[in-house]
Amino acid sequence: MTTFGTILHALAKTHRVIAVEMQAHGHTGDRDAFQTFEQDANDIVGLLNHLNIERANIFGFSNGGQTAIELGINHPKRINKLIIASAFYKRSGVPDWFWPGFKNPDFGHMPQIYKDEFAKINNDPAALMNMFNKDVQRMLNFKDWSENAMRSINAPALIVQGDQDLSFAEHAVEMLRMLPNARLAILPGNHGSYIGEAMSWGVNSKVPGLFVALVDEFLAES
Repeated sequence: MTTFGTILHALAKTHRVIAVEMQAHGHTGDRDAFQTFEQDANDIVGLLNHLNIERANIFGFSNGGQTAIELGINHPKRINKLIIASAFYKRSGVPDWFWPGFKNPDFGHMPQIYKDEFAKINNDPAALMNMFNKDVQRMLNFKDWSENAMRSINAPALIVQGDQDLSFAEHAVEMLRMLPNARLAILPGNHGSYIGEAMSWGVNSKVPGLFVALVDEFLAES
């Protein structure tokens, strides 16, 4: 709920929403395996198979946006439309200062609100540390998708980010030009504020409502 709590109920008014917690996150257990965006995408496909859903609209924010990209590239037959929010397809899409921290991660830098919300679900410090370490490892090993791979995403895609986001606005425009059927919305705000993410500023902002309206309109387009 730290990420989508502000907009989840609004989206559920007009869509069947399946809110996913990935491996080692929240209610989802862990396994002895590395966490990668490829594995995350395979897990989403496994969930769709379990629910007997042939195709779905996929909305991914931040790391979830990278998972959405992976689904668009490697599982195109399972996708109707993609919403790629605050994500990047190559390492240069974010400032240089972003990457060194993953080499020497500091658990103390993890915002307390995320620790508290995890504890409400699973009050096991070892499980929380495991999630932290796996998230770090996933980004430490992140490799660019090629331009050819990006151009292969034929699903209609809505690219969204804040004008003060982690990734560069120019990078979002680059993805817009690369994906054959993409649209772009750059909204006022930082990383996640346009969806009301827990660590973002502007808790009383009306922008999350605008975001939901954009999503509704995009998904309704034929």
